[in-house]
Amino acid sequence: MKGLKTLSLALVLLLILSACGMIRTGDDPTEVEGGSAPAEETPEASAPPENTPDEAYPLSIGALKGPTAMGLVKMMEQRGEIASIYNWNFDLAGSADELTPRLIKGELDIACVPANLAAVLYNKTEGQVVTLAVNTLGVLYIVENGGEMVQSMADLKGRTIAAAGKGATPEFSLRYLLEQNGLDPNKDVTIDWKSEHAECVAALAAGTVDIALLPQPFVTVAQGKLEGLRVALDLTAEWDALEGGSAMITGVAVARRELVEQRPELVNLFLNEYAASVDWVNENTAEAAKLVADNGIIENPAIAEKALPHCNIVCLTGAEMKEKLSGYLSVLAEAAPESVGGKLPGDNFCYVP
Repeated sequence: MKGLKTLSLALVLLLILSACGMIRTGDDPTEVEGGSAPAEETPEASAPPENTPDEAYPLSIGALKGPTAMGLVKMMEQRGEIASIYNWNFDLAGSADELTPRLIKGELDIACVPANLAAVLYNKTEGQVVTLAVNTLGVLYIVENGGEMVQSMADLKGRTIAAAGKGATPEFSLRYLLEQNGLDPNKDVTIDWKSEHAECVAALAAGTVDIALLPQPFVTVAQGKLEGLRVALDLTAEWDALEGGSAMITGVAVARRELVEQRPELVNLFLNEYAASVDWVNENTAEAAKLVADNGIIENPAIAEKALPHCNIVCLTGAEMKEKLSGYLSVLAEAAPESVGGKLPGDNFCYVP
C-alpha cells in the first residue's frame, strides 16, 4: 500500500508538471513589429552566463553585401584562427531588412548598416542601439559618358542627372552638395530618378543621359561596359571641400547597448580586430578582392580589386567618429527628419571608449 501511494503521488506530480508545460507551450507568442512572431524563441538557458570570458563569448556579427562588409573580410578569412581564440560568427545579408529585426531581437550583437539607419534604430529602440564605428565613407560619384564637360559641381547646371535612391541618402547628399555650390536642385538641374542603379547604367549605355550618380562598385561595373565612362566628381571629396567638420558617410557598425555596457572589453577587442582588418584590406587590395569574391560580396574578383580603392573603407572610432557622424546626420535631419528617425540621436548614440 505504501508503494502504491508513492507511485500515485509521483503520477500526480508528473501530470501537474505536464500541464504546466502545455500551458506554457500554448501561450501567445511574443509580438514583434508587423504582428508576426519570431521564427524561434531562444530559451534563456542558451544565453551565455554572465561570467563567460570575453574570449569565449558567442559574438554574432552581421553585415550587408557591399562596401560596408568589405572591411570585415580579413576577420572572416581568419575565422578558423579567430574561432580558436574568439567565439565569433559572421553573417552576410542582401539588405538591411534582413539584419535589423535580428539585431532588435538580440539574435545579432553587432551589425554593419547604413549610417542613417543607425539613427533610425536608435530612435526606434529608445537608445538601445549604439554606434561603434564608421566603416565606410562616401561611395557616391558623378560619372560622365563620352565627355569631359563636368569638372566641378557648378558644371552640373542645366544638365540632366540619372540617379537612384530618391528619398534616401543619395538624394539628400546630392541636393545638399548642389545647394552648397550655389545651385537650386529644383531649377538648375534635372534629376531623372530611377528605381535602381542598374537602370542608370542602362540609360548611360542607351545614350538617353550622359551623366549619372552612381555608387561603388556600380561605377566600376559600368566602366567595364562603357569604354568612355569617366568619374567626373567624387562626392566625398566635394563634401570634404566644404570644410564643415562633418564627412559623407555610407555605413557604420552598431551594437546592442546591453553588450556595450556589460562587455566593454569585448567591444574594444572587436574594434581592434576590425581596425586591423580594414588596414589589411586597404593595403592588400588584390588579396582582399579574392576574399570579397569568395564571400559573395562582389562575385567578380577583378571588379572587386578595381572598386576597392574607391570604396572609402575605414574604421573611425571614438571622438573622430562622433564628430563626423554627428555632422553628417545633422545635414540629413535638416533636409528630411524622417531619414534619421524623426530627430537626431542623443549624446549616448556613439560609443566613445
